[in-house]
Amino acid sequence: MDKNSKIYVAGHRGLVGSAIVRKLHEKGYTNILGKTHKELDLMSSMEVENFFKEEKPEYVFLAAAKVGGIYANSIYPADFIYENLQIQNNVIGNSYKYGVKKLMFLGSSCIYPKMCPQPIKEEYLLSGYLEETNEAYALAKIVGLKMCEFFNKQYGTNYISVMPTNLYGPYDNFHPENSHVMPALIRRFHEAKVSGKKEVVVWGSGTPLREFLYSEDMADACIYLMENYEGNDFFNIGTGKEITIQDLSELIKEVVGYEGKIVFDTTKPDGTPRKLLDVSKLENAGWKYKMELKDGIREAYKWFMENVAI
Repeated sequence: MDKNSKIYVAGHRGLVGSAIVRKLHEKGYTNILGKTHKELDLMSSMEVENFFKEEKPEYVFLAAAKVGGIYANSIYPADFIYENLQIQNNVIGNSYKYGVKKLMFLGSSCIYPKMCPQPIKEEYLLSGYLEETNEAYALAKIVGLKMCEFFNKQYGTNYISVMPTNLYGPYDNFHPENSHVMPALIRRFHEAKVSGKKEVVVWGSGTPLREFLYSEDMADACIYLMENYEGNDFFNIGTGKEITIQDLSELIKEVVGYEGKIVFDTTKPDGTPRKLLDVSKLENAGWKYKMELKDGIREAYKWFMENVAI
């Protein structure tokens, strides 16, 4: 990518998309396109085709998606598979049709089987059953990854896919019900602190292990690969470190300054018991994360206080 190349970031207001835009500006890229949902409905084939026909972006980061936590995924599975497939088909198809030089598709670590060997290598894809609670979303992301792979094989395109671990940071979704575990807990502990609640209830047993990556690190990895990698492999992006939900809860409690009790509701689902990515392929390609978890939680809580809590 040249510094004046026309770069379209789909989902530029989301957690990852906004981080990619900030990181591109930081690295000196000057010609960045972003459209709000009102300006461009990515589920509309006609609108997306007209956009690509008129703007002719040279590079595309496909970070737009319908996302949510266990609750949202279990309640709205049809929405998760339909909307994500529509977005992917429209953006990837029109990228090919209108000559995009390179595209990056952002997936999710939930594409891997529920009972995967740990840490999870890229080669474990499609080796077993998916986690039931987010099967619809995972299937859509697998299709997106495979579309990129098959377009490369059939048409000689230069599309690459990345599978991030659990992400968090500025511009995260802090919705009380439809958010992922990190922002949901940050909000829950903050509201308990403000209201003086004596306990905070956390879903599940607290025993599942999770890996977390700061969104600014994710953006840096994405741009690194766009600048330095060509091929038909896909990459895990993460830290290679994990923490139990119980220890994560204690860490967030400490950062927020909540002094009450944590109660685990074991009647609620845990999700996948463990989900640690093997990031050796990415490290061998020359990239490694920078932000440690506690520092990242502090930054995420600071952003929440300045933009959501007020």
